[in-house]
Amino acid sequence: MYVSYIGVRTVTRSAKLRLGTPCHGARRNVSSLPTHYTLPSGDKIPSVALGVWQADKGEVGEAVKTALKAGYRHIDGAWAYRNEEEVGQALRESGVPRDQVWLTSKLWNTFHAPEDVEPALDESLQKLGTDYLDLYLIHWPIAFKKGSNNVLDEELTANPYPTWQKLEEMVEKGKVRNIGVSNFNIPRLRNLTANPLKYKPAVNQVELNFWNPQPELLKWAKENNLLLEAYSPLGSNKQVKETLQVPEVQAIAKELGITPAQAIISWHVQRGTIVLPKSVTPSRVVENFHVVKLPEDLFNKLEKAATSHPPQRVVNPSKNWGLPFDVFNDDGGVIVPEEDDGGERAGAQGWRSGAPSA
Repeated sequence: MYVSYIGVRTVTRSAKLRLGTPCHGARRNVSSLPTHYTLPSGDKIPSVALGVWQADKGEVGEAVKTALKAGYRHIDGAWAYRNEEEVGQALRESGVPRDQVWLTSKLWNTFHAPEDVEPALDESLQKLGTDYLDLYLIHWPIAFKKGSNNVLDEELTANPYPTWQKLEEMVEKGKVRNIGVSNFNIPRLRNLTANPLKYKPAVNQVELNFWNPQPELLKWAKENNLLLEAYSPLGSNKQVKETLQVPEVQAIAKELGITPAQAIISWHVQRGTIVLPKSVTPSRVVENFHVVKLPEDLFNKLEKAATSHPPQRVVNPSKNWGLPFDVFNDDGGVIVPEEDDGGERAGAQGWRSGAPSA
């Protein structure tokens, strides 16, 4: 697997800043959980980020500054969140140098036409006040006609390769250092990666939590050198309270002297995923950054509990968008290669290892 782990001892910020003060006075050995993953480009992406989805204007800026003060160095945003300008202002006011913060944004559905990709990216760069992004994702595997009210562009939805080629061009221009996708299921991933790509997707950001753990996608991703990022890691807003009361979560929190939220976030990192908890409450922003290696038996019990019930996906806009298919459960017109293709039409020699370091 191309993703490598960078231990606590290798990060530049102090261990105290990274780990925080253990709750209830418990002692913890956290050195074995990765603080970063290494992408094909060689860039090191922090394993815990502040997500700013559904963070309202007037609140998101303070959350970003609180996060950076607590030691976060990864902010996950998107054009569609409508708060990039405030995020950018908070980054400048924080005093943390730009090259020490990992910034992610996402290309919205109405900008999948190749001629629309760069202007959309430029708008995000302008609002964030930066000349490059560390990571740029295709937000959804759904393309809408520009200027329409969710009119499906069937061609670009079935074949995102022209959009991806434009993202690759943005890497070549230096406006983006790494590119990836979001909300792609396995057929859609195989459809995209069957093309002769210059740059493979670095990550796939998806809904991952106790209620929707997606073990099949996680297994496929690891087998195919793709890093998953977990949004809604504690569940949807309506699920968070229930998540924190799961017996296995409570048992971990009690034994290790951490909070239930820290137990869940640690479980995500221990699964080998990046985790994107979101909050605008200062104490919770700080709390969510403290991760700890779970004892193997407790990790296995939590993993078993999460994967033993029917999955409950919350984020699925298929009906609201009037799609004639389910974005997660149907192929939606994509051409999926045969299994023995390995998803690589160009073969192993057709790939490049990732974005340039510059």
